[in-house]
Amino acid sequence: MRKTVITILVMGLFSFLFGCSKQSAFPNDENGNILNKMVQQGDDLSKSRDINYSFVFTSEGKAKAFTNQVQTTTGLKTELSWYEERKLWDATVTKNMIPTHRDITALEQSLTQLAASNGGEADGWGCFVVDKIK
Repeated sequence: MRKTVITILVMGLFSFLFGCSKQSAFPNDENGNILNKMVQQGDDLSKSRDINYSFVFTSEGKAKAFTNQVQTTTGLKTELSWYEERKLWDATVTKNMIPTHRDITALEQSLTQLAASNGGEADGWGCFVVDKIK
């Protein structure tokens, strides 16, 4: 009995360490699905990188109010541009961070509330892949 339990624990640890498990390491939601895909593509999620959060607004004034509020309250980098395809103003907020589900979701929710108070809405987040060293 004890040998069986130890074998199962070792197999579970091996699967965890070397990515052989079919179980997801993230919650079953949009952010979890994205992070799972990143891992499957070989992304090293233990490495910090710039993560860009995008928000869209119907007017430049609303977008500027949002970016000013973000800069004042968080000190995060912001960028404003015209999103021609959708005919909306795009405000991008950038934070250098390790991409954890908890931290991405928390910042996204906080910024989404701030965007909504300025008449905007979230349009997703993204970042460049950081490959694992082979």
